[in-house]
Amino acid sequence: MLRALITGIAGFAGSHLADCLLANSSVDVAGVSLPRDGTQNLTNILDQIDLRLADLGDYTVTRDLLASLRPDYVYHLAAQASVAQSWSDPWQTMAINIAIQLNLFRAIIDLGLDARILVIGSADEYGAVAPEDLPIDEDTPLRPLNPYAVSKVTQDFMGLQYHLSHGLYVVRVRPFNHIGPRQRPGFVVPDLARQIAWIEAGLQAPFLKVGNLEARRDFADVRDIVYGYVMALERGEAGEVYNLGSGQSVPVKDMLHRMLALSSAVIAVEEDPELARPADIPNLVCDYARFQAQTSWAPRIDLDTSLRDVLNYWRTQAQQARQ
Repeated sequence: MLRALITGIAGFAGSHLADCLLANSSVDVAGVSLPRDGTQNLTNILDQIDLRLADLGDYTVTRDLLASLRPDYVYHLAAQASVAQSWSDPWQTMAINIAIQLNLFRAIIDLGLDARILVIGSADEYGAVAPEDLPIDEDTPLRPLNPYAVSKVTQDFMGLQYHLSHGLYVVRVRPFNHIGPRQRPGFVVPDLARQIAWIEAGLQAPFLKVGNLEARRDFADVRDIVYGYVMALERGEAGEVYNLGSGQSVPVKDMLHRMLALSSAVIAVEEDPELARPADIPNLVCDYARFQAQTSWAPRIDLDTSLRDVLNYWRTQAQQARQ
């Protein structure tokens, strides 16, 4: 059987990727996570995966882990993924996102592993896009606007460099916003859904705090995105970079109204200046034509289904919080 290693397996996208890979019985799934990350996102699959607890910021630990597992596929999802956190602690974001990937590459080379590696970039790499740049394809100039985006540009080009200089089979992807169950607070959709669920459960006053509702984003379901990750390593070209997204731009305001329509609670919406970012991008929309041509991938889950699933996930969390 082929062995797949998911770094950051206990996280939002990592746990959904594990679900996706386990649906294919020919893949043996291993994962690595920090001990403090917990296993709440893996409850239903713990007996089906080889879970290792380790800090990949330590090169020796990383090398020993890869020597033990000897994976055929490495899906590198472990990262500090919050833009807001990158503003408050930019150095930590850089240190985590750059060092872990560098340790993985070094260990794969030192061990002589013949592994395919997926490097996860971000639509944030494109940054200050102009209206004439829309929709955004992979040739759009990179103009990062926040420390997280800079760390992702570095990971992206490090992947290209190690492919060119060391011959590693690296495929790079730039996913746009993705949503779904298990996404933690700190991102717009779970922040809104959590507040609605907490209000419904009587755990919060009926006032929903929001930031910039005018920003437009390309929202895809995480389950579509991780299937794209699988397709990227199976069918993607080494050294290439691919966008993944829905191909549609939706205002955050519209996302909020759709979720409020799913609730019977009477909720007032209040703007909170503290939720505004130092720099925000007015509009992002993905052109994923290159990836579709290479792999035949396309998003399958509609936005309303995604939002309903997110809200129901947080309703379950609210009921548990009340107990």
